[in-house]
Amino acid sequence: MRILDKFNLNTIDRPYILVCSSNSQMLFAKELMDKAKIENQLIPTPKGFGGVCTTAIKFPEDHTQEVAGLTATYGLEIEGIYPMTSRYKYDLSTIEAKGLSDRLMEILSRISENAELDRDEIKYLLEIEDETEYKALLQAADIIRRECVGQHIELRAAIEFSNYCSKNCNYCGVRRDKKMTRYRMSEEDILGEVDLLNRIGIKTVILQSGEDSYYTAEKIIKIIKKIKGKYGMQITLSIGERNNNEFALFREAGVNNYLLKIETANRELFQQLHPDDDFELRVAQSRQIKDAGIRLGSGGMVGLPGQTIDHLVEDIIFQRDFGVHMIGFGPFLPAKGTPYEAMPPGDLRLSLKMIAVARIVCQHVFLPATTAIASLNPEAQALALMAGANTIMLVSTPKELRNNYQIYSNKNMVDLSFAIKSVQEAGRKLPKYLNFKYIEELGYKIPKELIE
Repeated sequence: MRILDKFNLNTIDRPYILVCSSNSQMLFAKELMDKAKIENQLIPTPKGFGGVCTTAIKFPEDHTQEVAGLTATYGLEIEGIYPMTSRYKYDLSTIEAKGLSDRLMEILSRISENAELDRDEIKYLLEIEDETEYKALLQAADIIRRECVGQHIELRAAIEFSNYCSKNCNYCGVRRDKKMTRYRMSEEDILGEVDLLNRIGIKTVILQSGEDSYYTAEKIIKIIKKIKGKYGMQITLSIGERNNNEFALFREAGVNNYLLKIETANRELFQQLHPDDDFELRVAQSRQIKDAGIRLGSGGMVGLPGQTIDHLVEDIIFQRDFGVHMIGFGPFLPAKGTPYEAMPPGDLRLSLKMIAVARIVCQHVFLPATTAIASLNPEAQALALMAGANTIMLVSTPKELRNNYQIYSNKNMVDLSFAIKSVQEAGRKLPKYLNFKYIEELGYKIPKELIE
């Protein structure tokens, strides 16, 4: 049995979903179902059943009446209980069939029916080389992106508050053994950056660091509560592996999302990247995050040394079967001072195919146009948005510290002006929640077509 099979979340036969009216109601419903010992899994709400990137609870059909009884008894506010056999259909008729192989036409037909693609079909899409078929793949992903998440991008911001790390990952520019200037931001400095983001109108802040034991659960929770209490912002943590019970504590404090990348779903390749990590623990912690009621962010690198297309197929399937809410696929980029510093970077075209296939397979999720892809090629962030991505993450670390947080070399410090440029080139819209008046007061020019 594969290691992943022990943790596979895609095991419920004849699944139904419970869609709640709010995140708090969803968490309450999950708690009730856990106490009643009803098998359940948090998943991104499928298209046609709820809003963009919201959370549903999947459970077996045999418990439908019991779940309905629990929601009624406790007065839960729900959108409904639905069988997952009712699938949303996609109209791909605008894709020109001329020049496409019979095999791709067959796969496109299954995509339009919202059928679950198998390994061979996913592999075929990732191996596409013909230019006509490549364009058809990206067009299909863009159609599904438009149907699932619309024209407005999601804009988030990351504060990289510490570059200390206890781990020695072979690819990482902040690995433990690398000689570099280390820093830790104070609580006051972190909150100062959050205040600026709040004035800009950003709704989700990402608190990111190396695996730094200095920031205990108590210190992190104190910061979380201050952000929630003063600004009410959504909070994503990206601070690595933690003690099991800490995920529940973070959720109770107000954490909405937790980014813990698997990087690769292949155990042997994972161990090559992470000589002092354990693959089984990383997978187990990914599940613990979901079990705590936190939305899971994951993803991987494209073009790793020793990586094959079959590995990438497994990466896509892992994200789908784990019900990941935010999936970041970007190219591998070498970092100076690491064992992988002389390795070639990942391929842009394959990275774009991974984004497109992730959108087709996982659908109603956040897909970032990553900082890594923007670092590989300044034009690539816009290309990623046209290949199915819908999220940009700003680098909001203080300028004097940014160069000391480079997981890979020559990092593109994606700021608001760069994001605006990418959105314009992709023909997309900026999120309506931004404070455009304040942004323009800061000196940024915003084309009218991006906000109308």
